[in-house]
Amino acid sequence: MLDFPYSGVAAFAFGLVATLVLAAWLTPARWWRRLNAGAVAIVVLGTWGLGSLALWLMTPDAKQTLVAAAPALPPAAVPARGEVSFRVHEALNLRAARGTGAARIAVVPAGSLVTTTGARDGDWWQVRASVNGRTVEGWSSSLWLRRADERPM
Repeated sequence: MLDFPYSGVAAFAFGLVATLVLAAWLTPARWWRRLNAGAVAIVVLGTWGLGSLALWLMTPDAKQTLVAAAPALPPAAVPARGEVSFRVHEALNLRAARGTGAARIAVVPAGSLVTTTGARDGDWWQVRASVNGRTVEGWSSSLWLRRADERPM
């Protein structure tokens, strides 16, 4: 009996149709008036790429591979409701509330350590820092913080 991979035919047929639709939508119409190397390359490479992707997604292990390949955030990257120390990447504005429109209450110098209080709202975390010998608590964007144990870039 002939073992013919129908899923492969279906995957590459999908790749061809998807390539033709995308090419018609994304490329100038004049490309398709006469046969040329650019048009042939787009059709061949698009069919191969989209067909291969569709075929890979049809395999039973594809979903498990995607989940296994997804990088996990280190536990210290997103603080729990407790205190975690972070190093300031560049001069950090501490604000009275969440958002760039809130009043700035202090500027923490680059390289300083800040500690989270556990309160957060998306990328905005409430932190505590020592600025000029006094302890200041305010809100900052987490994008400006690095884990205290992380090597400098």
